[in-house]
Amino acid sequence: MADFEKLFNDNRDFIFKYLIKLTRDISLAEELTQETFFRAYMNYASLRNKEKADIWLCQIAKNTYFAWYNEHKKTEPLDETAPLDDKNNIEEIFIQNELSEKALMSLHKLEEPYKEVFMLSVLGGFSLKDISKIFGKSESWARVTFYRAKQKLSERMR
Repeated sequence: MADFEKLFNDNRDFIFKYLIKLTRDISLAEELTQETFFRAYMNYASLRNKEKADIWLCQIAKNTYFAWYNEHKKTEPLDETAPLDDKNNIEEIFIQNELSEKALMSLHKLEEPYKEVFMLSVLGGFSLKDISKIFGKSESWARVTFYRAKQKLSERMR
C-alpha cells in the first residue's frame, strides 16, 4: 500500500497534466485521473518494472481517455451547428469526417512505440524532450521515432 501511495504522490500531477492536454477540459481530466489511478491500483500487482511506472500510468491514462471518448463520441446538438448553405458544404463536411476517421483508424493500427510517441506529441502536446524522459531514451530517439511515426501514418493514409 505504501508503494502505491508513493507512486500516486510522485505521478498524480504528471498524469493530470497529461490528461488535461488530451481532453482540454480540467474537470474531465480530474475525473479521468481518478479513474486512471483506480485502474492502476486494481492492477498494481501486474506492474513488473517499478522504474517505468510513469510509462505504465500514461498507458492506463491514455486507455482510460479513449474508453471515455468511445462512450461519449463527440456530437454537436443540431441547434449549435452552422446552417448548411449548399450541397458542396455538405460534401466537404462528409469528406473531412471520412479523413478524420481514416486518420484515427490508421493511428490506432500503428505499432508501438510509434503510436505512443505520436499521440504524446500531437494529442498530448508533450515536447520530444519530455517524451524521451517518459520512455527513458535519448531526445534523438524520440525525434526519430516521431518522424518515423509520421511517415508510417502518411503511408497508411494514401
